[in-house]
Amino acid sequence: MGSGTTLPQWTSEPCIMGIDEAGRGPVLGPMVYGCLYCARSYEKTLSSLNFADSKTLKEEKREELFENLKTDESIGWAVDIIDPRELSAKMLKKIKINLNEISHDSAIGLVTKVLNMGVLLTEVYVDTVGDTEKYRSKLSERFPCINFVVAKKADSLYPVVSGASIAAKVTRDRALREWVFDETAGDLHKNFGSGYPGDPVTTAWLQNHKHSVFGFPSLVRFSWGTCTPYFKDIAEVLWESVDDDGSSNSNGKRQLKLSNFGVTTSKKKIEEIESSGKGRCKFFFARKFEQVTHF
Repeated sequence: MGSGTTLPQWTSEPCIMGIDEAGRGPVLGPMVYGCLYCARSYEKTLSSLNFADSKTLKEEKREELFENLKTDESIGWAVDIIDPRELSAKMLKKIKINLNEISHDSAIGLVTKVLNMGVLLTEVYVDTVGDTEKYRSKLSERFPCINFVVAKKADSLYPVVSGASIAAKVTRDRALREWVFDETAGDLHKNFGSGYPGDPVTTAWLQNHKHSVFGFPSLVRFSWGTCTPYFKDIAEVLWESVDDDGSSNSNGKRQLKLSNFGVTTSKKKIEEIESSGKGRCKFFFARKFEQVTHF
């Protein structure tokens, strides 16, 4: 039972849920969080469905089990697909959001989604991210009416988490197979291996798909440290410096540091630069464009 369907009667009984992810470590593609839930009374039957940690199963078996759980009227499931661009943007923004926080937010989002559907969740099993006890406390404070069990290797300990692991893994694998590049370069291909930094096929793909100006295709998590060595020979970026009167300085174009634009300075300094127009592109300055922070 996926989202958007009419809730079956068993969802009004006390229910359990498992949560796990796929694609946390790769430098390519999305990270996917998955959940599986069912009535507590169905827990013994769930144990007989041969769900296991998705990493221990062959692709064909994962696909088979995923199709089985999708058609099982006594099981509900959902996934959260986090785009590689979203991952990189959050990890590189001024107030950074690290991967653990992104993971926690995704898990919280899945619990919230299922509760809002009207499912009576009473116990949730989660594969840990970061400190086990801190994570459990965070979830318990957010959802005080639910008992949380946070454990390492939960996907190999609890069948309900194993099922979530399969949903997440199969969804990510399909997303990679069906990935449509936003970029239009004619030599793009999907022979990128596992996507993990240690895979020589993946590193070769990165080497062959870097661009000296535009970087990597949108499939790549460019915030990963794996990407840094590939940009030693990137093109030098020159910004046009604009004087107070709106004209270019006498030296024409010169290279400016990001700090000149207020990226690493105080909020007050940023506001001063933005209001004066200094360091802004002539296009925006000439049209009197201003940054809007409140609507």
